[in-house]
Amino acid sequence: MKDYIIIGAGQAGLAIAYYLNKQNANYLIVDANSETGAPWLKRWDSLKLFTPSEFNHLPGMKFPHKKGHYANKYEVADYLKAYVKEYNIPIEFDQKITYLKKENKVFTLKSDVKEFTAKNVIIATGPFHKPFTPKCHTKISKDIIQIHSEHYKSPNQLQEGATLVVGAGDSGVQILSEISDLDKPVYFSGNTNIMSIPQEFLGKTLWWWFSKIGFLTAHKYSWIGKKLSKGGQPVIGTDVKTLFKKKNVTCVGRTLDANEETITFEKQEINDIKNIVWATGFKPNFNWIDGIELDDDYYPKNYRGVSDNIEGLYFLGLPWLYTRGSATLGGVKKDAKYLNKYILNKVQ
Repeated sequence: MKDYIIIGAGQAGLAIAYYLNKQNANYLIVDANSETGAPWLKRWDSLKLFTPSEFNHLPGMKFPHKKGHYANKYEVADYLKAYVKEYNIPIEFDQKITYLKKENKVFTLKSDVKEFTAKNVIIATGPFHKPFTPKCHTKISKDIIQIHSEHYKSPNQLQEGATLVVGAGDSGVQILSEISDLDKPVYFSGNTNIMSIPQEFLGKTLWWWFSKIGFLTAHKYSWIGKKLSKGGQPVIGTDVKTLFKKKNVTCVGRTLDANEETITFEKQEINDIKNIVWATGFKPNFNWIDGIELDDDYYPKNYRGVSDNIEGLYFLGLPWLYTRGSATLGGVKKDAKYLNKYILNKVQ
């Protein structure tokens, strides 16, 4: 039996592993993927971080690129692999945990092939669990290619003809921009009244300004934190107004319904769509944890990663776990440091 099992070998799991290493703790990471960095490598080919290198450090190891560099997904995956090697972090891959229960002060974790036991469990699976698509996607003709952004790699996956991109977040606009560069007809479904922010302003990166203003340190229990966490997220690095004005881009409003080749939007019905990219986000899934209490957004009730109702259960890497940066590569270390201090105080 381990003293600690960490579920998830992404940046959150590795950050807390760094601190457990310093304690010489008896711990193990279990991960559903086959290698470190796999969730990054699965994302679309042209993806780049919004944060420059100086804001991407995990505890104890700097991100190995010059200041101001916006890393691609391969560089992030390589950094995580180097981090695991540097700190000799023990990981068991291909272990998707589907069951977790605490009984008689011991946690039992089960995957499809193995069972684990631990005194404490740290869930670091991140915010992206179940891909969400509107119910009407089941009514759409099988001749139309449908891809969720989780599985979108590049325009090479698309067949000839018009493409619909659904979703007004960063992923949606980035994918829309990439596909629109092919000069083929593209429809955009989603809110067009969204704020976009450049990655640099007056010679400084956006994240430099955020750190100076206090956006990165404002916690969700503060007045400004409550405003920021409940407000809509701006699109970073893409000029959406210019994008929506491109000749081959047509904005059609929200997606309402579908019937085979005909898809109904707020503004019109369209029947020439051959591809759909659903950049419609994800829904959290913590139903595999026995006895867990969830909030209105279906995330576990906790304070700074400490479960409200199950002693010895902790969380890292959730959006707004404490600050805006809680789910980011460089921001998770602050939460990991706090959680480690909490655990140490509890043990002593």
